[in-house]
Amino acid sequence: MTMAEVVLRGRVQTQQGSLFVALPRRTLTTMAETAPPPVKQPSGVDAAAPSPALGAAGWQPWTVGVAAVGAFALVLAGRAIVSTATGDDVDALVGVALIVLNAAPIALALILARLHGRATARDFGLRRPPLVRAMGLLVAVWLGLTVLTVLWVAALGLDGEEGQALTQRLGAEGTLSVIVLVVVVSVVGPVGEEVLFRGYIFRALRNWRGVWPATITTGVLFAATHLGWVSLALIVPIVVFGIAMCLLYHWTGSLYPCIAVHAFGNAIPLAGALDWTWQAPLLIVGSTLAALTLTRLLALGLGDGHRAAPEA
Repeated sequence: MTMAEVVLRGRVQTQQGSLFVALPRRTLTTMAETAPPPVKQPSGVDAAAPSPALGAAGWQPWTVGVAAVGAFALVLAGRAIVSTATGDDVDALVGVALIVLNAAPIALALILARLHGRATARDFGLRRPPLVRAMGLLVAVWLGLTVLTVLWVAALGLDGEEGQALTQRLGAEGTLSVIVLVVVVSVVGPVGEEVLFRGYIFRALRNWRGVWPATITTGVLFAATHLGWVSLALIVPIVVFGIAMCLLYHWTGSLYPCIAVHAFGNAIPLAGALDWTWQAPLLIVGSTLAALTLTRLLALGLGDGHRAAPEA
């Protein structure tokens, strides 16, 4: 006990460590009369029971199953929509449907988060990271992923056509097709996938089993949704990519670096598939900035809420 009050020879002494402060008896009486009444607990409520976790800390692992089913349903819907594309240019309705479908993971993540109360931008890691640390980790992760992917492709003798199923199906000749490809592959797609897989699924699994089980599981689920869009030979690099994005998010506490790497990484092969030369840097930089801007608008829409989120 750090503070005790004792009555000694008609006076009250307050003891805190080795400090004694003498108080008159009259002061004790006044304090006792003005003290607020004790708070009564409602009937049936355990005073010792912990309060429910708020925000991302309360996201339950069972919702990951719902998220996974929803993600695979969106993949199947995407394949069905793409199968209707014919000719050199995509139909406007197909293009809009693909863009909406790639934004749908954001809505799915928000719906699942809403099951545990109002979600804020911080719950999804939509906050500014420490700039120097985030940039250093971003560059390191990007270089590591690039080296591993190049070595893997070289070891298996893969060509540059392995990951271009969407480009080949929609065509790259028509203006509308190119616009849809850029928006889906390097802007909306990366934002939707990062919000769902890293922003929600990884956070929910980390609440349950910690960083590494959550990281590996999320990476595998992320790669599984790409089956049919890329060859099986590229699934391993995609698993590694998914794991790396989880770790980047965990290390920086922010989803922004993950979205930047994802958009940047998707824009590079897209530029190659479109056979662009001087336009390639514009596509890469523009797509990355557009994805980050879209993410910032999402964060502003969600708001920071009334509580400070724990560090990711």
